[in-house]
Amino acid sequence: MVKLPGFYPWQRDVALRWLGAEERARFAHAWLIHGLAGIGKVDFARAAAAALLCEAPHDGMACGRCPACIWYAAGNHPDFRRIRPEAVALAEGEEEQPEEGAEEPAGARGRKAPSRDIRIEQIRAMESWITTGTHRGGLRVVLLYPAETLNTVSANALLKVLEEPPPHTVFLLVADAPDRLPATLVSRCRRLPLGAPDPAQARSWLQVQGVADADAQLAAAGGAPVAAWRRAQSGLPPRPEWIDTLVQAAAAGRAPDVGALVDLLDKAEPADWIDKLQRLCVDLALLQAGLPARYFAALADPLARVAQRAARRRVAEAARWLGTQRAIADHPLNGKLFAQEALARVCAACAPAAAPRPA
Repeated sequence: MVKLPGFYPWQRDVALRWLGAEERARFAHAWLIHGLAGIGKVDFARAAAAALLCEAPHDGMACGRCPACIWYAAGNHPDFRRIRPEAVALAEGEEEQPEEGAEEPAGARGRKAPSRDIRIEQIRAMESWITTGTHRGGLRVVLLYPAETLNTVSANALLKVLEEPPPHTVFLLVADAPDRLPATLVSRCRRLPLGAPDPAQARSWLQVQGVADADAQLAAAGGAPVAAWRRAQSGLPPRPEWIDTLVQAAAAGRAPDVGALVDLLDKAEPADWIDKLQRLCVDLALLQAGLPARYFAALADPLARVAQRAARRRVAEAARWLGTQRAIADHPLNGKLFAQEALARVCAACAPAAAPRPA
């Protein structure tokens, strides 16, 4: 028996219902698999693709013995295609190879940075592939992720394919935020939401994987166990030290050394530190609403002191501003100035609210 991608414990019941004989009889041609980032949606889709291609499934699951399973495990099943941005492929330790017949985009030879989008050339190459018959006489499966990385042109090209779906073909689109996809594209798919596991199940799974600080890593990942496991595997602490510096200074009612913090942030990816600042704002808002901190639970006491004194309006405004900056996080005009402005806004949000003027 070959080793195939499997379903996580919190996904198995959903997979059994979804891939069972009753559902298979009316299986849709396109599925949008969505849910919280870091819960294993792509792994779920990869395991589902193996099950759909299997020639002798048992209770809807891949057998691991048939020729289709052997080919899939080896990464060369002729009826399976995976479409993802070049940057994602490289991050996963692979290089995205152009499909046979794909046209190389103008300027690609001189391009330095790998593409972060799913390009029109990838969709066109897939179109030529799906017009041929399946090699094994069964299903053909296309796995596309993250669906949010479809640009306008490639999304429109995919929409045309889904409007007149080819026979014996199943599309599995994976997204963290389906609301960021064109409504017309979403309307052509059946939605399969995947939920996050409860904290006890997630903590138990992380402990089995050998994660020592499971609670802290799980909190840092917002309750997403796969993201927490990957953080631990990479040796990342539950939170960066600069967050502690910022929170402790705000809790003590003093301004942090913004210059030193800017130097630290300048060494990190903007998208990463913006994410941390957004999570900080979320924790402050939760504490102000009388709820526990979600991401930085270990800093609950100093965060509570900040939340008690800070103005809710300014915390919300800082959170909204950070959200708008995510769009340009990968290419700021000046990294240090960008970090300085972000820290200034968050520090202002954490400052004690002005006392009301006497009547």
